[in-house]
Order: sequence, then structure tokens, then C-alpha cells
Amino acid sequence: MNMTQQSLPSKLYRQICCCALFFAAASASFNGYYGKWHFRETGVAYASSSAINGQFGFTDILDGTATRPFVYRQLLPSVANWLNKTTPDKDKAWLYNLVSNRERETAIITGSPLAQNPLYFFRYYAVYFLTFLFAWLSVFAMYLVCKALVFPPLTCVFAPVTMILAMPYFMSVGGYFYDYPELAFLALAVWMCLRLDWWWLLPLIAVATWNKESFFLVTITLYPILRSRYSRIAASIATWSLLVTSGLVYCALRWHFQNNPGGTVLERFTSQVLFLAHPMNLVTFESTYGVIAFRAFSVVPLALIAWTVWRGWNQLPEAIRKHGKIAAAINIPLFLLFCQPAEIRDLSMLYVVFMLLLAVTLAEVEGAGRGKRTRDS
Repeated sequence: MNMTQQSLPSKLYRQICCCALFFAAASASFNGYYGKWHFRETGVAYASSSAINGQFGFTDILDGTATRPFVYRQLLPSVANWLNKTTPDKDKAWLYNLVSNRERETAIITGSPLAQNPLYFFRYYAVYFLTFLFAWLSVFAMYLVCKALVFPPLTCVFAPVTMILAMPYFMSVGGYFYDYPELAFLALAVWMCLRLDWWWLLPLIAVATWNKESFFLVTITLYPILRSRYSRIAASIATWSLLVTSGLVYCALRWHFQNNPGGTVLERFTSQVLFLAHPMNLVTFESTYGVIAFRAFSVVPLALIAWTVWRGWNQLPEAIRKHGKIAAAINIPLFLLFCQPAEIRDLSMLYVVFMLLLAVTLAEVEGAGRGKRTRDS
């Protein structure tokens, strides 16, 4: 057997193992999120008063009656509603009876009253599995970003795994079904900027804005990455095209839900000031993966995040650093003005940059280990 024949099974085996590892990591991450927040539906432990009162409850978003801007996050609800409409009633009845008769196997889901409600169970399961699939997809997307930037092989695998496992910690104070699709779209957008012609981004940006309207601002941060491959004029045309595409989707959502209560944003700057004025608010705890630990927006995790940035920033490619600077210049002020205090998931525009900072650290470890093995041999 020649080397090519030997390498094909080995390559296939490595790919299968990598896929299984990504599946396991995404499963753990999704379980960590779902165990904390479910879908913020009534009848579960962490449903907030806002969800119960119809501001962003799961049924309200499904039915299109939630307040703005929460009602704009319609990708998964729209897909779930479409599947519910196109699936024959007899098939849904068969599935409902099957699930009801296997409550032991599905206890983690059927612990939600909505999963047992004949009116909502099918759409609940649809959003449940779609959210997990996007969690799994996001790991592959981050892996592609690492490969495109030529990180070492093990780093390309374990940086995305580390990031996806950290996601439930970032979902501090709140977590939503659209967070995993957002991470997947962010990573895919960066990868496509690095590897594909820019017009392939147009449908991605449209769908990503359908998932969360703030993706309109993400398009601005992609300019430095596009500029690393295109002329100034071409990169500007690409960025403006992405902005227009995203803007059209956002305008369509605004028009469709113009009669819903609420507004474009919720002002929370006063709450942020009051929160940050008390230092003890930065020494708080939260249960994640069933273990009580420091909340992500507290002194120890924030120090670790700052240390990671300090160690790895200068080792990132210049285009990624510029992308990160623009993202920070947009995201941090918006976080202070319009986001719930300590809800660090609202700094999501920096997710991919942080994952790459983790990759830099892991690459150093992998390189040191390879060097040691070489010396020992």
C-alpha cells in the first residue's frame, strides 16, 4: 500500500474524530446554555418578568407579538413557523404522541410546559434543534477561520472548542436562541472575507440580519479584512453593498413589526452607571454547567480576558486587529448605552477576535510542545 492510500483512511478518520469532537463540544455548550435559560418561556426557572409580561417571551416572538427590538430576531422563529405550517397535522400528532410516550428520554426538553403544549410543541422542538445545529455549525466556522489564518492543526481544532465551551459563561444575565446563530454567522463572515469572493457574503449578511438586526453594524467591521485582499475602491464597494443588503432586511423587519410596542433600542445607560458605581457588583457568581463560579462580568474573568488580549493582540494579523478595533469602537459604546449591565454576551461583535486570541495562546503551547518533542528525540 503506497503512502497516498495510507493517508486517505487516516485523513478520513481524523475528519470523523474532529466532527465528533465538535459535536460533543457543541452539545455541552448548548446544554450549558439551555440549562441556564431555556428559551425564556414561562413555566421554567429562569423566565424573567419581562418574558412573562410579553416583552420577549418565546411564544410572543413566535407569534410576532413581542416588543421591539426583540421581535426583530425572527430567523429561527420564522423557520419554525414555516415548518409547522407545511408539516401535515397527522405527522405532528404522531410526533407529539411519540414524544409524550417517551418522556423519560426527552425529560430535559419536556420539562418545559411549551414542549408539552400541542399548540407549540412542534415549533419548540424545531427551535431547540435548530439552535443546537447552529452551535455545531459555529464550531466548524471558527475552525475554518483558524485554518484560513494558518494556525497550527491542533490549535485550529481546540481554539473553536474552547470558545464554544465558553459561550454559556458569556451568556451571563441572559441567553437567547439567536446567540448561537449569531456566532456562526460572525465566524462565517470573517472566513468568507478571507477566502471567498465578497459577493458570496450578500446572502449570508441578509440571513444574519434576519437573525439579529445588529448585524447591520458588523458589516462595517469587515472592511479591513476585505481591504487586505482587494483595492480600496473594491473593498469600499463590497462594504457598502453589504451595508445596503443588511439595511434592506432590517427595514423590512421594522416595517413588518412597526405596530408592535417598544422601540429601536432600549436606553440603559443609567442602569450601567449605577451598576458600575458599586465595585461589589464585579464580585458576583452564577451557576453554569451546574457549577457556581464567577459571573463572566466580574473581576476574575475580566482580568483573564484582559490578560489574553494583552498577550496575544500584537500576534494577530493586521487585518484582524483593525477589524477588532472597529468592532470595539462600535460595540463597547453600544453596550454601555443600550445593554443590560453585566450581560457580556452583548459584546458579541468581538467573539471571533477573542477566539483568535485564544488561538494565539494555544499556538504558543503547541509550538513549545513540538519544540520539546524535537529536542527530546
